[in-house]
Amino acid sequence: MLCVWAPLRETSPVPLTIYPAIDIKGGRCVRLTQGRADRETVYAADPVEVAAGFRAAGAVWVHVVDLDGAFAGEPQNLAEVQAIVALGLQVQFGGGLRSRAAVEQALDFGISRVVIGTRAAEEGGFVTELVKTYGEKVAVGIDARNGRVAVKGWVDTTGTEALALARRMEGLGVRTLVHTDISSDGTLTGPNFVAQEALLAAVRCNVIASGGVSGREDVLKYLETKKRRPNLDGIIIGKALYEGRVALADVLTL
Repeated sequence: MLCVWAPLRETSPVPLTIYPAIDIKGGRCVRLTQGRADRETVYAADPVEVAAGFRAAGAVWVHVVDLDGAFAGEPQNLAEVQAIVALGLQVQFGGGLRSRAAVEQALDFGISRVVIGTRAAEEGGFVTELVKTYGEKVAVGIDARNGRVAVKGWVDTTGTEALALARRMEGLGVRTLVHTDISSDGTLTGPNFVAQEALLAAVRCNVIASGGVSGREDVLKYLETKKRRPNLDGIIIGKALYEGRVALADVLTL
């Protein structure tokens, strides 16, 4: 019997998903530096127009945060979020989702994935029940300040280690974690790659990295990271887009 051995084809890695970010406060598109409400920059009066621009540039996903909801404990800007969903974008949404009713309402609006932050850090059982019902539509946000989890709009820092929470959430069946390094968020100083690498190494589930992207070179570095850590699902880019340091259409094709 003749056996013919063909060379293995090198498969291309799955590309990073780019999540352009829209933070809504008072119905407007803003960015906060390190999550501080007193360091707010307003970039647009209409976040829906911003989302339409992202879609025109080729974005498939958009990461939307209801900042008012994060501070208040329940979503406050759902009308704007509904309008963004209506554009045909896949929306990953967080901010104030601390009850099952709020999660169900968000998903009923057509949101593709909800991000649970404060309640996940406080009560694992809440996440377990959501994952049983909604599966991959539920992600957990791990917002860390100096390696410790911050909650309630990043106002309070807990004693929980980010890596411990990540492992616990993966054990509960969570398929996607959104990891934000607060110290670099909104600073345009570059991501905390050391912290991101540590979390990627700690779990096997998908991780979306957020915080500090300052230019194209940071996106390229994340692409290199994905070769070592294939569970790096994507990156969130916010202020660098608004300040013109990153062209969305460019990084979407890297």
